Amino acid sequence: MPRADTPIPLSKAAARAIWLRAQQLDSEAPFGEGPQATAAAVEHLGYVQIDTINVIERCHHHILWNRIPAYRRTDLHQAQSVDKSIFEYWTHALSYVPAKDFRFFIPAMRRHRREGHRWFKEVKPADLARVLRLLKKEGALTIRDIEDDVLVEKVHAWASRKPSKRALQLAFYDGRVTISARKGMLKTYELMDRHFEWDEPPKPASAREISAYLLDRSLRAQGVVSLDSICHLDAPSKKPVRRLIDARVRRKELVPVAIDGAGKQQYWARPETLEAGGTGAGERVHILSPFDPLIIQRKRTRLIFGYEHVFEAYVPKEKRRYGYFALPVLVGDEIVAALDLKTDRHNRKVLLRKWTWVGSAPRGPRKGLKRRIEEELHRFERFQLGE
Repeated sequence: MPRADTPIPLSKAAARAIWLRAQQLDSEAPFGEGPQATAAAVEHLGYVQIDTINVIERCHHHILWNRIPAYRRTDLHQAQSVDKSIFEYWTHALSYVPAKDFRFFIPAMRRHRREGHRWFKEVKPADLARVLRLLKKEGALTIRDIEDDVLVEKVHAWASRKPSKRALQLAFYDGRVTISARKGMLKTYELMDRHFEWDEPPKPASAREISAYLLDRSLRAQGVVSLDSICHLDAPSKKPVRRLIDARVRRKELVPVAIDGAGKQQYWARPETLEAGGTGAGERVHILSPFDPLIIQRKRTRLIFGYEHVFEAYVPKEKRRYGYFALPVLVGDEIVAALDLKTDRHNRKVLLRKWTWVGSAPRGPRKGLKRRIEEELHRFERFQLGE
């Protein structure tokens, strides 16, 4: 009889099915529609990454559209600014996060208020006090509402020349202000307490509770997890999360899993997740953002899907394989192509700059496969040009 801590073998096909089920990419409209669906999707995934690139629609809208066929950008605005069921904060990147999870981010906010933030060390206390006074007196504002800044030199390529913007960003990270609305990448800042109108502010989570939050969030959204996938770009969390994993394995709440081809990389899953498996993705077609949770952890995607995604926007043109802003195409449970797309908003069309087949799909059936992808491209174009 195998020991309780002996890893259960799992094929890549089974791992794909479980991951697609966890990501809610194997059913038609798992969250329904409207602002409530948007909030439910963010809650299930744990976070939805925000990015500034708008070669096509920005990734936060794109990620939600792939899971909510009737998604509208106004639904995200409603959830953030009216219902206040989601808020923006840093996970592995700037992201939308469920408001119910706010308490797990308070310790990081307090640390930034106590120690400062390495990205905003040049912010002067006088500038910070000034923007907080403005917010308190005038109400919510954007950086465009502050017109009397004396511009300064940038300290790095992505920095602002406006001292007020840097001060607002620092106040965002230390929890004094929040982003109450967003139009494109123009952010409206508001005092945190005034935005949420709490009777009592949430109590900060303990370190142990944060470890459990990270683990449970990943189990829900990934199905089968590794230490790297739980603590993506968050190395300091690995030791306490690993201790928690070991404790749950001893209690038989988690079981070790050995994914075919993973080598020494350790994985775990809930027993009920392995028993349920995945329902199969059928022939559904998804044109994915390169920042989609299914793609953003490159090593995991390579292992489970056999697809190596390289974000080539920063690669010299002559060295690009897939194109400047290539989007992986998921058909059923396989990534079969990468499409380099660009939205021409002036002429109201999506430009296909390059189509690259990937994986081992046989050449014979590609004609039918291409037709299905083109049908999804038409839907994608309507989304790009809508609203």
